[in-house]
Amino acid sequence: MKRKARSPGSRQSRWKLLARLVVHVAGAWLAAAAIALPCAASGQGLRAYVVVGDAILESLTGMPGNATRGRALVVDRTSTCILCHSGPFPEQKFQGDLAPSLAGAGSRWSEGQLRLRLVDASGLNPATIMPSYYRVEGLVRVGPAWRGKPILSAEQIEDIVAYLGTLRE
Repeated sequence: MKRKARSPGSRQSRWKLLARLVVHVAGAWLAAAAIALPCAASGQGLRAYVVVGDAILESLTGMPGNATRGRALVVDRTSTCILCHSGPFPEQKFQGDLAPSLAGAGSRWSEGQLRLRLVDASGLNPATIMPSYYRVEGLVRVGPAWRGKPILSAEQIEDIVAYLGTLRE
Protein backbone atom coordinates (compact mmCIF):
# COMPACT_ATOMS: atom_id res chain seq x y z
CA MET A 1 0.00 0.00 0.00
CA LYS A 2 1.39 3.34 -1.03
CA ARG A 3 1.32 6.14 1.53
CA LYS A 4 0.32 9.61 0.54
CA ALA A 5 2.84 12.32 1.17
CA ARG A 6 1.45 14.98 3.44
CA SER A 7 1.89 18.62 2.65
CA PRO A 8 4.26 20.55 4.96
CA GLY A 9 1.34 22.49 6.42
CA SER A 10 -0.81 19.50 7.33
CA ARG A 11 -1.83 18.91 10.95
CA GLN A 12 0.05 15.60 11.17
CA SER A 13 3.32 17.05 9.83
CA ARG A 14 3.10 20.01 12.22
CA TRP A 15 2.60 17.68 15.20
CA LYS A 16 5.52 15.50 14.16
CA LEU A 17 7.72 18.57 13.80
CA LEU A 18 6.62 19.83 17.22
CA ALA A 19 7.25 16.42 18.80
CA ARG A 20 10.77 16.29 17.32
CA LEU A 21 11.46 19.81 18.57
CA VAL A 22 10.31 18.93 22.10
CA VAL A 23 12.49 15.81 22.14
CA HIS A 24 15.54 17.76 20.96
CA VAL A 25 15.01 20.59 23.46
CA ALA A 26 14.48 18.13 26.32
CA GLY A 27 17.60 16.20 25.32
CA ALA A 28 19.66 19.38 25.15
CA TRP A 29 18.35 20.50 28.54
CA LEU A 30 19.14 17.16 30.17
CA ALA A 31 22.62 17.13 28.66
CA ALA A 32 23.28 20.67 29.91
CA ALA A 33 21.97 19.79 33.37
CA ALA A 34 24.14 16.69 33.55
CA ILE A 35 27.21 18.79 32.76
CA ALA A 36 26.43 22.01 34.64
CA LEU A 37 24.74 21.09 37.88
CA PRO A 38 27.15 18.52 39.30
CA CYS A 39 29.83 21.22 39.10
CA ALA A 40 27.70 23.80 40.89
CA ALA A 41 28.56 22.50 44.33
CA SER A 42 31.35 20.03 43.68
CA GLY A 43 34.58 20.44 45.57
CA GLN A 44 32.76 21.81 48.60
CA GLY A 45 32.10 19.89 51.77
CA LEU A 46 28.59 20.07 53.13
CA ARG A 47 28.24 22.56 55.94
CA ALA A 48 26.68 21.35 59.16
CA TYR A 49 23.15 22.44 59.97
CA VAL A 50 20.63 21.79 62.72
CA VAL A 51 16.94 21.08 62.08
CA VAL A 52 14.69 22.60 64.71
CA GLY A 53 11.08 21.51 64.23
CA ASP A 54 10.28 22.23 60.60
CA ALA A 55 13.15 24.63 59.94
CA ILE A 56 16.88 25.18 59.68
CA LEU A 57 17.12 28.41 61.63
CA GLU A 58 20.73 29.33 60.90
CA SER A 59 22.10 30.28 57.49
CA LEU A 60 24.23 27.55 55.92
CA THR A 61 26.87 30.17 55.15
CA GLY A 62 26.57 32.36 58.23
CA MET A 63 25.52 35.21 55.96
CA PRO A 64 22.27 36.21 54.25
CA GLY A 65 21.92 35.26 50.61
CA ASN A 66 21.61 37.57 47.63
CA ALA A 67 17.99 37.78 46.41
CA THR A 68 19.01 38.89 42.90
CA ARG A 69 21.19 35.82 42.42
CA GLY A 70 18.45 33.72 44.02
CA ARG A 71 15.88 34.87 41.47
CA ALA A 72 18.28 34.08 38.64
CA LEU A 73 18.70 30.55 40.04
CA VAL A 74 14.95 30.03 40.42
CA VAL A 75 14.15 30.99 36.82
CA ASP A 76 17.14 29.14 35.37
CA ARG A 77 15.86 25.78 34.18
CA THR A 78 19.08 24.00 35.18
CA SER A 79 18.27 24.56 38.87
CA THR A 80 14.91 22.85 38.14
CA CYS A 81 12.69 25.14 40.29
CA ILE A 82 10.34 26.28 37.53
CA LEU A 83 10.15 22.86 35.98
CA CYS A 84 7.74 21.97 38.82
CA HIS A 85 6.77 25.34 40.34
CA SER A 86 5.11 28.41 38.87
CA GLY A 87 5.44 31.91 40.24
CA PRO A 88 5.68 35.60 39.50
CA PHE A 89 8.02 35.17 36.54
CA PRO A 90 6.26 36.83 33.59
CA GLU A 91 9.27 36.38 31.30
CA GLN A 92 9.07 32.59 31.70
CA LYS A 93 6.44 31.22 29.34
CA PHE A 94 6.57 27.61 30.49
CA GLN A 95 6.31 27.08 34.24
CA GLY A 96 5.57 23.94 36.18
CA ASP A 97 2.27 22.88 37.69
CA LEU A 98 3.34 19.82 39.70
CA ALA A 99 4.16 21.73 42.87
CA PRO A 100 2.79 24.76 44.75
CA SER A 101 3.19 28.19 43.24
CA LEU A 102 6.14 30.12 44.63
CA ALA A 103 4.06 33.31 44.67
CA GLY A 104 3.67 34.31 48.31
CA ALA A 105 6.27 31.79 49.54
CA GLY A 106 7.76 34.43 51.84
CA SER A 107 4.36 34.91 53.48
CA ARG A 108 3.67 31.19 53.91
CA TRP A 109 7.03 30.08 55.28
CA SER A 110 9.86 31.58 57.34
CA GLU A 111 13.42 31.68 56.01
CA GLY A 112 14.25 28.65 58.14
CA GLN A 113 11.28 26.70 56.78
CA LEU A 114 12.22 27.61 53.21
CA ARG A 115 15.82 26.57 53.90
CA LEU A 116 14.78 23.11 55.13
CA ARG A 117 12.49 22.61 52.14
CA LEU A 118 15.43 23.28 49.82
CA VAL A 119 18.02 21.33 51.80
CA ASP A 120 15.91 18.20 52.32
CA ALA A 121 12.18 18.36 51.61
CA SER A 122 11.89 14.62 52.26
CA GLY A 123 12.52 15.31 55.94
CA LEU A 124 9.12 17.02 56.01
CA ASN A 125 7.35 14.73 53.55
CA PRO A 126 8.96 11.36 52.78
CA ALA A 127 6.72 10.97 49.69
CA THR A 128 7.75 14.28 48.11
CA ILE A 129 9.06 14.37 44.55
CA MET A 130 11.11 17.49 45.33
CA PRO A 131 14.84 16.75 45.21
CA SER A 132 17.04 17.16 48.26
CA TYR A 133 19.24 19.98 47.01
CA TYR A 134 21.79 19.88 49.83
CA ARG A 135 21.86 16.29 50.99
CA VAL A 136 24.00 13.43 49.73
CA GLU A 137 23.53 10.62 52.28
CA GLY A 138 20.77 8.04 52.19
CA LEU A 139 19.60 8.82 48.68
CA VAL A 140 18.65 6.11 46.19
CA ARG A 141 18.60 6.14 42.38
CA VAL A 142 21.26 8.85 42.14
CA GLY A 143 23.01 9.17 38.80
CA PRO A 144 26.78 8.61 38.77
CA ALA A 145 27.49 12.28 38.00
CA TRP A 146 25.60 13.33 41.14
CA ARG A 147 26.84 10.80 43.70
CA GLY A 148 28.38 12.43 46.73
CA LYS A 149 27.62 15.95 45.46
CA PRO A 150 24.83 18.29 46.49
CA ILE A 151 22.75 19.71 43.65
CA LEU A 152 23.17 23.26 44.96
CA SER A 153 25.91 24.86 47.04
CA ALA A 154 25.24 26.39 50.46
CA GLU A 155 25.56 29.84 48.87
CA GLN A 156 23.01 28.99 46.19
CA ILE A 157 20.59 27.68 48.83
CA GLU A 158 20.92 30.95 50.78
CA ASP A 159 20.45 33.04 47.62
CA ILE A 160 17.24 31.17 46.78
CA VAL A 161 16.01 31.50 50.39
CA ALA A 162 16.67 35.25 50.23
CA TYR A 163 14.69 35.56 47.00
CA LEU A 164 11.77 33.37 48.07
CA GLY A 165 11.55 35.41 51.27
CA THR A 166 10.79 38.48 49.15
CA LEU A 167 7.76 36.81 47.53
CA ARG A 168 5.05 38.12 49.84
CA GLU A 169 2.01 38.26 47.51
